[in-house]
Amino acid sequence: MIADTALQSDIDVLTALNRDYIQSVQHGDVTRFAEILAEDFLCSNPDGSLVDKKQFLAQTARPVTISGLTAEDVKVRIIGDVAIIHARTSYTAADGEQRNGRYTDVWARRDGRWLAVSAHVTR
Repeated sequence: MIADTALQSDIDVLTALNRDYIQSVQHGDVTRFAEILAEDFLCSNPDGSLVDKKQFLAQTARPVTISGLTAEDVKVRIIGDVAIIHARTSYTAADGEQRNGRYTDVWARRDGRWLAVSAHVTR
C-alpha cells in the first residue's frame, strides 16, 4: 500500500511538472524552465536540431508564435528513478492553422526532485 501511495505521489508530481512544462512553452517562461530542466538537459527539436539547456532557454526566450497549446493523451511511466512522459499536442500556428504534434520527455529523480533530462518534439 505504501508503494502505491509513493507511486501515485510521483505521478501527481510529474503530471504537475508536465503541465508546467507545457505552460512554459506556451508563455515563454524561461525562469520556470531553468528550475525544472537538469543541467545536462538535451532537446531534439522538430527541425532535427539537438540543443542543450542553455540553447533551449534562449530558444524559449524568443517570442511565442503559437497559441492554445494543450497536451492530450498524457501517459506517465515510472521506471525506478526515471520517468517517461508521452503526449500529443494541439495548438494554433501563427497562420491560424490548427496543428498537432507529439513529445516524449524523460525525467530523472535527482537529489529527491524530478528534473527533465531529455525532450523529443515532433510537429
